[in-house]
Amino acid sequence: MKFLGNVIATVIGIFVFIMVFFFGVILIGTIFGGDDSVSVKGDSVIELNLKQIQNDYAGKYKDPWVTVFSDKKGIGLTDVINAIEAAKTDDNIKGISILNDESSLGLAQYKELRNALESFKKSGKFVWAYSNTYSQKEYYLNSVANTIYLNPAGDLDFKGLSSEVMFFKDFQDKSGIHMEVIRHGKYKSAVEPFLENKMSDANREQVTALLNSIWTTVTNDISESRKIPVAKLNEIANGLLARTPEMAKAQHLVDIVAYEDVYHNAIKKALKVTGDDDYNKISISDYTQNNITTASGNTATDQIAIIYAQGEIQSGEGDVTVIGEGSMRRSLQEARKNEDVKAIVLRIDSPGGSALTSDLIWREIEITKKVKPVVVSMGNYAASGGYYIACNANKIFAENNTITGSIGVFGILPNFSPLATKLGINTEQVKTHENSANYSPFVPIDEKFKAFTLEGVEHIYNTFVTHVAQGRKMTFAQVDSIAQGRVWSGTEALKIGLVDKIGGLNDAIAEAAKIAKVKTYSTQNYPEYEKTFNDLLSNLPFAQSKEAFIKEEIGEENYLLIEQVKRFQKQKGVQAMLPFGLNIK
Repeated sequence: MKFLGNVIATVIGIFVFIMVFFFGVILIGTIFGGDDSVSVKGDSVIELNLKQIQNDYAGKYKDPWVTVFSDKKGIGLTDVINAIEAAKTDDNIKGISILNDESSLGLAQYKELRNALESFKKSGKFVWAYSNTYSQKEYYLNSVANTIYLNPAGDLDFKGLSSEVMFFKDFQDKSGIHMEVIRHGKYKSAVEPFLENKMSDANREQVTALLNSIWTTVTNDISESRKIPVAKLNEIANGLLARTPEMAKAQHLVDIVAYEDVYHNAIKKALKVTGDDDYNKISISDYTQNNITTASGNTATDQIAIIYAQGEIQSGEGDVTVIGEGSMRRSLQEARKNEDVKAIVLRIDSPGGSALTSDLIWREIEITKKVKPVVVSMGNYAASGGYYIACNANKIFAENNTITGSIGVFGILPNFSPLATKLGINTEQVKTHENSANYSPFVPIDEKFKAFTLEGVEHIYNTFVTHVAQGRKMTFAQVDSIAQGRVWSGTEALKIGLVDKIGGLNDAIAEAAKIAKVKTYSTQNYPEYEKTFNDLLSNLPFAQSKEAFIKEEIGEENYLLIEQVKRFQKQKGVQAMLPFGLNIK
């Protein structure tokens, strides 16, 4: 046995040595390695495919090990937009090719990208687009191009917007699994699927208004780029008059129906590339990385801090896709105490989440704005808890198609007592005091407990509305009349006073500098996440997450259904959350 123990110890020791040596070599190579930037050849065309771009901000990490093993080409949409701005004056870049673009970015992010591409075109350089098929969202971006190509066997989706909500009331009755709902706000429809079998009039009203407002922004932008009247675009959408490549061309939504080789040959001709030679291409990822690593640094001492708040709001540290009070409060404190930082821009892309965490972040902003101005820039969403952390800023910017508001709270308690009864399971409680027992999902909810919980929900709702009223300089009654959990587009939010101006991140940065009275400045990105090496290991290729594996096996739509159920199971405490899973198509 002793011999066997020595053998095992030796094997483990060798394994540990190999792992330490392997990681050590990578770390040394990273620290002392050469410049991995990509050179940009003359007469190059940027190929814009945003499949790998998911967030405005790609994140930074305090732990050097995390930095080493994270994706070194991880870039955010903000980096891409900055690169497109740099390409306007880059003599090596002649144009941008939007090629078979697929992206998980939202419409407000596409709006900012379209603005950057419009600015690029004004420099005299071209933007062309080709795709085998255009989804409606992809066409919104691609419509900015000077010339749009579509594959002869492809299709173009242009039919207007829709949103789908699933209801679970009958499922609960049949399964014996009930969700006990406590809410405030007639529009707080996140919990409606557990109460009804169809959409309420209030919910239908807000979703219809929201979709119409967003569609107006989409059609106005397409109309301006394609020189097609909005009324004509609505006629095309209503009759599906662009459903084939030939019909899309006849309606002037695309310019040329041809295969990809024809598209590339046309670019070659425009660049005066002759013979069999190909034209020079560089991916947007490589060009952006090159811009980050080679651009001459801004030497301005004064700084504008940009703090990115992306994802659902939860307790803890947070990361690139989760807003946690740890990283957010630390970033606000660091920016507040940094004498070089003259103003702060909070970039929010969030449907909300934990009311408690939202309040903790709100408080940190309240402290910070007494020292330095805080300006909010809203992305795709800044709803419910996302609006909670925005409402006390000095100024709030939103895009026309930003989804915001949803000022309301709710609580959900799963209850399995009907199912337990069906299965013959009986649960008894013994307690020393009348209210000493915790909530049990296996016992019918006590009406007194429900009343106490509703009292807590009402308290948080009143706190939320009070914060908004103070931040927006409105009365409680004024906020309450536009709250009740109702969702608004950026356009509508401007009219009712929830935001100050329509504009993107750069507009918010310029406003922050104006309030701080600085003319020359650089920007500094936050947060810097405190992630451990163990957190990172789960993202390595050989340790694919179970979520990624499940998504690959059962498909995207089925995975989203499972995630929706899981999300409700995880929501503890009172929530300030977007009213429903809003998937606009």
